[in-house]
Amino acid sequence: MGPAELVQAAAMARRFYLEGKSKIQIAEEFGVSRFKVARVLETALERDLVRIEIRVPAELDAERSDALRARYGLRHAVVVESPAEAEETPDPENLGEVAADLLGELVNEGDVLGLAWGRSTIHMAAALDRLPPCTVVQLTGVYDAGTAERGSVEAVRRAAQVSGGDAHPIYAPMLLPDAATAAALRNQTGIARAFEYFDKVTVACVSIGSWEPGISTVHDMLSDEERAHYASLGVAAEMSAHLFDGQGRRVGRDLGERCITVKADQLRRIPEVVAIAGGARKASAIDAVLRSGLVTSLVTDTSAADVLMTAGPTPKPALNRADPDGI
Repeated sequence: MGPAELVQAAAMARRFYLEGKSKIQIAEEFGVSRFKVARVLETALERDLVRIEIRVPAELDAERSDALRARYGLRHAVVVESPAEAEETPDPENLGEVAADLLGELVNEGDVLGLAWGRSTIHMAAALDRLPPCTVVQLTGVYDAGTAERGSVEAVRRAAQVSGGDAHPIYAPMLLPDAATAAALRNQTGIARAFEYFDKVTVACVSIGSWEPGISTVHDMLSDEERAHYASLGVAAEMSAHLFDGQGRRVGRDLGERCITVKADQLRRIPEVVAIAGGARKASAIDAVLRSGLVTSLVTDTSAADVLMTAGPTPKPALNRADPDGI
């Protein structure tokens, strides 16, 4: 390209890329056809006269995010860089910060936001700084009733405070000794009021646990005998006290009868279910829950994402919300 052509190409590129003018408008200004404008713009890219950069914040991995979204058929997948000093740590705190920003995008005025128990959801709630006016409801009981004020209950209160909406916490343990005790608690006024909102939830935020000590609160609440029993059923993951095998099928459904938690079928009907979970140790559990069809979006880290991208056969798209059990 000669000097005149270079100057003209630069001018056209400025009009198109920086000023947002259409090719037809540029053609009219320069007295050429729009096809000529298209050729000039293409040549400008080929000759490095124009450089296009796609830049996201350093902690976000756009390439992995898009690949993970496509592989699992998710509505949203956000992958953040794993902390170098804690690659094996499940659910690093920065996941909660990114999830808080994502909820700020997803929640609309008048929505009902549901929060399940989990360290990652607690971190997310602590990081919230903006939410449209919405109702916030707790979807599960707490890990330890003695720490309710510092856990899920506080997360619900925090989210409601930021949004300016009503809060419906649940002051009860997630796991009870037997089904009769759980049923009695569900009928208590405050808990029953929260349960009434479960079918109205439009956006939910959940955590995922692997079936091993310290990485699943449900696992840690059970006796050794009970853990062995559910392990024999092939449990690989848990989410909101629901257990899943490696293919995303629900197992050990009797456990749900003893739990204060949203039902799996109710989760499946929620339009947007965001899971927050990361770390290589949780990757197989994340894969299992994604295959269940209960989750529509995921916030995770690069350590987990790298494992997920090669985790067995390509799963069915999550957005069809199909039940792997066919029930």
